[in-house]
This record gives sequence, C-alpha cells and structure tokens, in this order.
Amino acid sequence: MEMQQEQQQDFMRTRSVPLLVFTMALPMTLSMLVNSLYNIVDSYFVARISESAMTALSLVYPVQNIVTAVTVGFGIGVNAAISYFLGAREQKNADSAATAGLILNIVHGAILTVLFIAIMPWFLGMFTDDSQIFSMGLQYANIVLLFSIPIGAGMSMEKIFQATGLMKTSMFCMLCGCATNLILDPLLIFGIGFFPELGIRGAAIATGTGQVVALLVYIIFYFARGISVRFSWGSLRGAKSVCGRMYAVGIPAALNLALASVTVSALNAILSAFSSSYVLVLGAYYKLQTFLYLTANGIVQGMRPICGYNYGAKEYRRVKKIFWVGLLFIAVVMLVGTVLCLTIPGALIGIFTENSETVAIGAHALRIICAGFIVSAVSVTVSGTLEGLGKGVTSLVISVLRYVAIIIPAAFILSRFIAADGVWNAFWVAELVTAAVAALLFARVARRELRD
Repeated sequence: MEMQQEQQQDFMRTRSVPLLVFTMALPMTLSMLVNSLYNIVDSYFVARISESAMTALSLVYPVQNIVTAVTVGFGIGVNAAISYFLGAREQKNADSAATAGLILNIVHGAILTVLFIAIMPWFLGMFTDDSQIFSMGLQYANIVLLFSIPIGAGMSMEKIFQATGLMKTSMFCMLCGCATNLILDPLLIFGIGFFPELGIRGAAIATGTGQVVALLVYIIFYFARGISVRFSWGSLRGAKSVCGRMYAVGIPAALNLALASVTVSALNAILSAFSSSYVLVLGAYYKLQTFLYLTANGIVQGMRPICGYNYGAKEYRRVKKIFWVGLLFIAVVMLVGTVLCLTIPGALIGIFTENSETVAIGAHALRIICAGFIVSAVSVTVSGTLEGLGKGVTSLVISVLRYVAIIIPAAFILSRFIAADGVWNAFWVAELVTAAVAALLFARVARRELRD
C-alpha cells in the first residue's frame, strides 16, 4: 500500500498537466456521459407510457436532485479532504476521512428517506391538481426514495476511489450501475418476458437497482484489490477535525447541487401559469442538460482531486495550470452542446414527447437557453477548482448567483413582459452575470492562496 501511495504521489506531481487532466477526466467524462444517457433513456421509456407520466417525473425531479445533492455534495467534501491529506502525506487523517465519510453519508441517506417520503404528497400537491399526474408522481417517488441509503454509500465510495486516483475503477463501477438500469427499464416498465408490467414504478425500481449494483461493485473492488486508504473503526479516533473539514466543503457543495431543485421548482411555478406543456419542456431540458453538464462535471471530477493533491503539496503553479486546461476542455463540451441545440432542437425534445405543439415549444426554448452554455464554462470550472482547494463557501456564492439570486428574479420579471420566453431568456442572463463574478472571485483566491 505504501508503494501504491508513493506511485500516486509521483503521478499527481510529475505528469504533464494537460495529459494528467485528460487521463484523470476521461474515465469520469465517459462514465458521466453514460450516466446522463441512461437518465435520458429512463425518461424516454417513461414518456412512452404517457405525457402525464413524463410530467410526473419532471415534478419529482427536484426532490431526487436534493437526495443526489446532499450525498454527492458531502462526497465532494470527502474527496477534497482525502486528496489534501494524501498530498500532505497524512495517511491517518486520510483513512479517518474515508471511514467517517462513508458512515456519515449512509446516515444522510436514511434521514432523507424518512423526510421526503413523509412530505411528498404535500410537495406534489403544490404543482398539480391532476389526479393521474399526482398518483404517478407518488408511485415513482415512494419507491425511488427507498434507495437513498445505498445512494449515500455509493456516492461516498465513488468520491473516495476518485480521490485515490482510481478513475478507471470508478468509471467501471458507475457503468455497471448504468447498464443495470438500462436493461431493467424496458423490462420492468412494459413487462417484457417474465417481468411484470409495473409502469412508472418499474422505472423507479430499475433506477434504484442500478445504484445498488454500482455500490456492490465498489465493495468487491475494495476487498479484492485494496486502495490507498483503509476503512477501520480505529481510524475514527480523533476524527472530529477531519469531519469538520469534510463538512466545510461538503455543505456548500451540497447546497450548490441542491440549488438546482430550488430553481426547477420556482420555474415550474412560473411556467405552470401558462401551460403544463411548459412544465414538461422544462423537465425535458433538465434531462437533456444533464448530458451536457454531467460531461463537464466529469472533467471537474478529474480536476478536483489533482487540484487538492497539488494544493496540499504546495505545487501552486500546477494548480493554476490545471484550472486553465480544465476550462478549455469544458468550453469545448459547451460548444458542442450549443451547436446541437441550434441545429437539432426538435429532435432533442422529441425524445420526451410526440406532441408536435410541445416539440415546437421545446425547440424554441432550447435555441434561447443555449446562448448561455459556453460562458457557463467559467463558473463551472471555477466552482470545481475552488472545491478542490477547500473553498466551499466561495464556490457556494457562485452557485447561489447562478441558480437563485439571478435566474429566478429574472425569470419572474421577464415572464411578466414576454410570457414563457422570459423564463428561457433568464438562463443565459444568469450564466453571463455569474461567469463575470466567478472570474473575479477566482482571481482573488489565486492572488491570496496560489502565489508562487
């Protein structure tokens, strides 16, 4: 294990930065692409049930996103802490962060299960009075939320493996979960072969089963091959300061991710005043944009541990170079997304509905929203880099601007003048303003923390 850790230290410090970012980010980017693809396929099969089923899925999405936000966000805190301790050669603290991080995220999952199952009827009732949509939403949510505990454990394992440089292993585990979901979706939704026809409940079971499979594969790899941190009860002694470090990054990171749920719920409330078709379009957009932003997040996940590692090793020049290389890669991803939304918007929305009027509304929306894609690369890259440096609060400021402070007021005000188009235009307005603020904040942190 000591030899493995030493090799990792040489790998993180000495490899060419563009090659290092590429090799660390590529496995995560590919897995994120597949992850977003199975999300889209999931929605595709649900949309084949009915447009009401797709609308129900869109209404449940914000709650699902909060579960993901809390577990992934805390996992980011675990990742940042382990990366830093390994870079500083503090093995005991790295082991402590891994053990406590896994246990605490299981607790987070248990709390979220109880809380959200209890409030789900009230939550859905705020956005629809259609009994069919309400019933479908409740069926899906009550099943998928039962998997919050394995989701919490799986997210911690994912971030722990990534922090130790095992990106390919993490990619393989995620792919196992994605493949399971892809296979089970049509079988359980439509009752193919000996499988029962469960409709939207089948989609929830397939999604949760995929998460469980990914977790099991992580556990198998840990015991079969080992990693450069160890899980042990003994490492929890004196873990208070380590937990503080994880939550210092994890809480802002979770809030960063959870803010998207606030945005979706607020925009759903604005759009529902015009037509339920707009709610479906917003839900379809968020499914599509996961394909884009999860790809960018794959690059960020590759950057984050090497930023933290080199920051802990006081290799500040390399940290800044990692930032610029990551920004270039993410900007290219956003350019591809922009081109697709401008050239084939109708085909993209057509994945989720066969209603020609809804497709036309969605295509129009995508052409407007995509104006903010490329500039958003700045805020995405800055946020990920700051989390890698342990600056979770500064990263949170960027996300508050992006998801709440600008887009929601802009959407509300503009919708008073240009109806639903005001909501679509609010996206690029928020991205432009946030990118400018993010650039200023990163420049300030770099001057103070990354001086050569």
